[in-house]
Amino acid sequence: MGNSSSAVLLRDTLTTAVAKNVIVVALCISINYINGTLVHTFSKHEIFRVNPRYNLFIHLVLNDMIQLSLSGLLHVISYMFYTINVSFCCLLLVISICTTLNTPLNLACMAVECYVAVCFPMRYLQICTVKRTYILIGLIWGASAISILPDIFLLVIMKPPSFFHSRVFCSRDTVFRSSIQKRDTSHIICLVVVWLTLFFTYFNVLFAAKTANADVKKARNTLLLHGFQLLLCMMTYIVPMSKTALFYLFPQQRLAIVFTFYIFVQIMPRFLSPIIYGVRDKTFRNYLKRYLMCKVSTNKQNVIAIT
Repeated sequence: MGNSSSAVLLRDTLTTAVAKNVIVVALCISINYINGTLVHTFSKHEIFRVNPRYNLFIHLVLNDMIQLSLSGLLHVISYMFYTINVSFCCLLLVISICTTLNTPLNLACMAVECYVAVCFPMRYLQICTVKRTYILIGLIWGASAISILPDIFLLVIMKPPSFFHSRVFCSRDTVFRSSIQKRDTSHIICLVVVWLTLFFTYFNVLFAAKTANADVKKARNTLLLHGFQLLLCMMTYIVPMSKTALFYLFPQQRLAIVFTFYIFVQIMPRFLSPIIYGVRDKTFRNYLKRYLMCKVSTNKQNVIAIT
């Protein structure tokens, strides 16, 4: 009862709730529109489909689209209905958690691909193939599923069937209460593994760029952007611990803390992905520009024909 009372007292005002949801929905639709354009460009040109780098990139884009749609849906549901059916909540949480964890893992794989391309250019075609890329994507999903499927199994074993027909506030901490300690441990392990991978690959790539007299300034700027995006993505692993600490320090700002973490951890990294890996990539940008210019010229021709 104490938890329920505090939850009611901490509800946003109508104006604040509407403002937050408008911001979230507008950001999700805008980012998914940009990502959808990138997916369309990828599907229209064979040069991207036969390149492991762009297959990893488009998987990142599709993953972000799913994650944004589900997290946005959960955010709106939390304000419109507050509680939903447990079974439906579990389905949304499993997909949302997997796609959230997929992002830093996918970025780490892209870092390894970049490392192989720069440091082992003669063996790149042998090491990095489209078939191996698909296998790697499957392993990414498998690794993410490992973090949540045991929680589902424990929930089925420990809870009575009536629990899955009840209603609950849809969040991981609410539904999977017994797995918080295990989740924190798995997040720390992933945090260490991914960061070690990134440091190793990026420093080797930067060193190779210097020895090859490449554009070091551009490489450094790219690495800074990658690092910033990865820092935001990796915050996924430390959000629970960070929230607990901030809740203790600022107990009256719980709702503001939750919303701020949601924007910076769930939305901002997905906003940077199209910019870093799509618009800034010269090859992808040229084809994207060609497609957009073709669309504009077609519209102009249609207007002239009508007149």
